[in-house]
Amino acid sequence: MARQPLPEPSARPRQRVGDGPRARAVIIGGVLALAALVLVAPLVAIFTEAFRHGAGAYLAALAAPDTRYAVYLTLITALVVVPINIGFGIAAAWTIAKFSFPGRNLLLALVELPFSISPIIAGVAYLFVYGAQGLLGPFLEAHDIKIMFAVPGIMLASLFVTAPFVARELVPLMLAQGTEEEEAAVTLGAGGWRILRLVTLPNVRFALLYGAALCNARVMGEFGAVSIVSGNIRGQTNTMPLQIELLYQDNNAIGAFAVATLLTLVALVTLIAKVIIERIDAARARTTGAGH
Repeated sequence: MARQPLPEPSARPRQRVGDGPRARAVIIGGVLALAALVLVAPLVAIFTEAFRHGAGAYLAALAAPDTRYAVYLTLITALVVVPINIGFGIAAAWTIAKFSFPGRNLLLALVELPFSISPIIAGVAYLFVYGAQGLLGPFLEAHDIKIMFAVPGIMLASLFVTAPFVARELVPLMLAQGTEEEEAAVTLGAGGWRILRLVTLPNVRFALLYGAALCNARVMGEFGAVSIVSGNIRGQTNTMPLQIELLYQDNNAIGAFAVATLLTLVALVTLIAKVIIERIDAARARTTGAGH
């Protein structure tokens, strides 16, 4: 009996889930509808409410003394916290990615710990350490050092909450790059600081910029931890998120939404910076690949 020939494999590739025109339309339409309801609609509402009574009322709301101080305090906090966290992130990423030592995984877990802890819990923990009844409270009071319910407490809480942002962007990239280039630089006689400045940082500059942008956006928008340690003292320890809450509680919707537009713009600028950084990094990678 003659053997039957095997059927020829179909030239047409198998259809993947969602490749059909109807399924594709449903999926894309559902995603767009959800994005419009969850992301776009709140942004439109913020700007609509802020300008409901015209640009004059909007500018007057932003010019209120307490609001101007909240903006000033938020900017000062970001100017202090972001550079410190950039330095910490670089040092932590360098240590984790470039050295092998017992407890390296523990160090990585500690760096990412603020992601796992509620900001409110972090604020309460700072009260138990630096508050009047806290661990260091009597010492600080005896030396007339005020941390809680003052600007230093706001900065400490912001440092804790945003500590992982830069390191989180740098560690995976440094681990992927390895240590070959640094070792080559050592053989050529370069010192540690020179290697960091001329070899390591140029290779991770885009991740560093993105981490710094995320850190800045989170510092300016942090509410939970700051609300605990600041005391919500109007005109003294109010950052922009706290000022939004106070204005809304005062039934000053225009003022609340006006300040909210500033934080929204910070978020949008961060998003635009992310897209630009990713495109530049991708273009550089293509250029480098073509060169090799």
